[in-house]
Amino acid sequence: MVKITKEAALQYHESGRPGKIEVKPTKAYRTQTDLSLAYSPGVAYPCLEIQENPDAAYRYTDKGNLVAVISNGTAVLGLGDIGAMSGKPVMEGKGLLFKIYGGIDVFDIEVNEKDPEKFCEAVEKIAPTFGGINLEDIKAPECFYIEERLKRTLDIPVMHDDQHGTAIISAAGLKNAMEVIGKDITKVKIVVNGAGAAAISCTKLYMALGARKENIVMLDSKGVITSDRPNLTEEKKFFATDRTDVHTLAEAVNEADVFVGLSKGNVLSKDMVKSMAKDPVIFALANPVPEISYEDAMDARPDVLMSTGRTDYPNQINNVIGFPYIFRGALDVHATAINEEMKLAAVHAIADLAKQPVPDVVNDVYKVNNLTFGRDYFIPKPVDPRLITEVSAAVAKAAIESGVARKKIEDWEEYKHWLSILLGQETKLTQKLYSTAAAHPQRVVFAEGVHPTMLKAAVQAKSEGICIPILLGNDEVISKLAASLDLNIDGIEIVNLRHPSEQERRERYARILTEKRQREGYTFQEANDKMFERNYFGMMMVETGEADAFVTGLYTKYSNTIKVVNEVIGIRPEYKHFGAMHIINSPKGTLYIADTLVNENPDTETLVDIAKLAANAVRFFNEKPVISMISHSNFGSSQSDGAQKVKNAVEQMQELYPDLPIDGELQIGFALDKELRDEQYPFTRLKGKDVNTLIYPNLTSARSSYKMLQMLGADAEIIGPIQMGLNKPIHFIDFGSSVRDVVNIVAVASIDAYVDKVKSNLSAAE
Repeated sequence: MVKITKEAALQYHESGRPGKIEVKPTKAYRTQTDLSLAYSPGVAYPCLEIQENPDAAYRYTDKGNLVAVISNGTAVLGLGDIGAMSGKPVMEGKGLLFKIYGGIDVFDIEVNEKDPEKFCEAVEKIAPTFGGINLEDIKAPECFYIEERLKRTLDIPVMHDDQHGTAIISAAGLKNAMEVIGKDITKVKIVVNGAGAAAISCTKLYMALGARKENIVMLDSKGVITSDRPNLTEEKKFFATDRTDVHTLAEAVNEADVFVGLSKGNVLSKDMVKSMAKDPVIFALANPVPEISYEDAMDARPDVLMSTGRTDYPNQINNVIGFPYIFRGALDVHATAINEEMKLAAVHAIADLAKQPVPDVVNDVYKVNNLTFGRDYFIPKPVDPRLITEVSAAVAKAAIESGVARKKIEDWEEYKHWLSILLGQETKLTQKLYSTAAAHPQRVVFAEGVHPTMLKAAVQAKSEGICIPILLGNDEVISKLAASLDLNIDGIEIVNLRHPSEQERRERYARILTEKRQREGYTFQEANDKMFERNYFGMMMVETGEADAFVTGLYTKYSNTIKVVNEVIGIRPEYKHFGAMHIINSPKGTLYIADTLVNENPDTETLVDIAKLAANAVRFFNEKPVISMISHSNFGSSQSDGAQKVKNAVEQMQELYPDLPIDGELQIGFALDKELRDEQYPFTRLKGKDVNTLIYPNLTSARSSYKMLQMLGADAEIIGPIQMGLNKPIHFIDFGSSVRDVVNIVAVASIDAYVDKVKSNLSAAE
């Protein structure tokens, strides 16, 4: 784990723009009309609608996606009562987590008021602004009164995350830990060290899961909380034990099944752990120093199931697993509260998620291959992208069923898709690609079956119904790799093209290729030798109709693959060239760019072919192409050879397709800025239109454009390369592609193959 120094932390918060969050407009604001709609006079209309119907605020404002993170700074992290202003960096950090994990906007509000009555009055007065309120870092016992009062007086969700966030995550962990060790929660002995807000809430939630009050011992700084102790708060009194034989932590944990620490570091000794029952469960949640270190606990008892609040050990109990998704679900149904039913729904959703196969992105982040449910993994990782869909949907459903929702959700699958799109896990385009491919799954050959990424993609594509995968490679090697990655490859065809059993097929393919290329110097022996190569063999499977599509590229250089595809598959007769396209999906829209793979320095004739191919490809994705041909020049401002070839290509395209909106040569800024372009060049055929297709003058500029966005981590999804102009559905994959990148291309390949079949059938019918 990287050591966090004071200097590094201060530099992080200070550098660039101070702080961690900002406010961004979500509507157009450049023109006078925009500003008139945004403010005066246009803003009066939604104001009057809200006056007539207060719930209209969810329709016309950000209320339904806006949470207040509110604190008085009396219990900030492990720093204690440091004051409202001093706690602001924490509240900003909470806002950042809400946004990146739940897509929720946040105003952090630091209230300089310790009196619970006055604090509540301040919150109640500002509550109309928000769809929910996250109370943060407020000390006990005041936090109990504050939360209960605000839940009673406000009609929006209120949750003190220090209490309930830890409770929800640890309850999910405890539920699963009991399953791993085979113990009954109604019978286990639980010791809770700490009696603050989090400890009280955690223990109540454990009881909601079935833990028995008489089996629970709670301690505070004075020792075991017994019923004969004077001056107990109501919260402590509820958990006071009648036992007279336990006073210290050492006595309490003896033969205990579960220890939950919400106190301070290094209070649980190795000897205490040794005294616990078989398969002890230890949640040491003090931060940054737990009640006992992971190493000491494991050394004392190898059979221990251990959780901490730290990222560098297994089974981290981290509130970020809960609060963004709990509020997301509550906001989406315009809930009036976060009730016990919603909290329990979150517990069960989180617990269930840990039992499902772990997505590739999680394994990649943690540098492991096979996280599976068990002692070292019984709580989902914070980066698991499924948390938002599973937990938010469960919370929203519980809100509806328990009667605190103002808005109903009818289509839960559609809601989950929307949540995926919200955080960029899935876009409308990829959602459409997957559903279209799944409607008519085709036989897709995966060239590099022994590559972990390709193998994972094949398994995922099969599970989602996108295609019927065929893996090329040594079957024994693939089976061993699948086992090491904990992948189920049952039902997936594996073709070991070099095995003697494939000799007849290799020779048959060689004869077909020899006949096809016999006047280009091909001999049977040469063709037969080539059939031991994945790309030749796989493409011949498609050429002969024994498969429908082929994906390759993780191992092979593009130049070699392009050579093979020219020999085996060939270019469609209506073109002289083929090319490739990348799709850039961003919040501002979808852009199609070409050529990003094949033609290094295209001349005018090649650019014309690329433009034709791109126009057809955009139509393939059910959009109307609006094309700008890119240059360093604007409409003849440069007479260089590079600008001239683009200009000539535009002229030919406009002559061939008078109704196609295509123009250039144009610089990228003018191509994408409609107002600037139309003002400067009112004669353009693109006037009034948003360009969605960019044809670059060479391979370097095209690849650089999307690669730069990729490397900068821009808020965009990039799909490609997508081949254009080949006789068969042969698709390439970028070196270093993720599993998701490959699955995206597989979906395109499967659709491409199906469309080809439909066209062939129509031609045959004619």
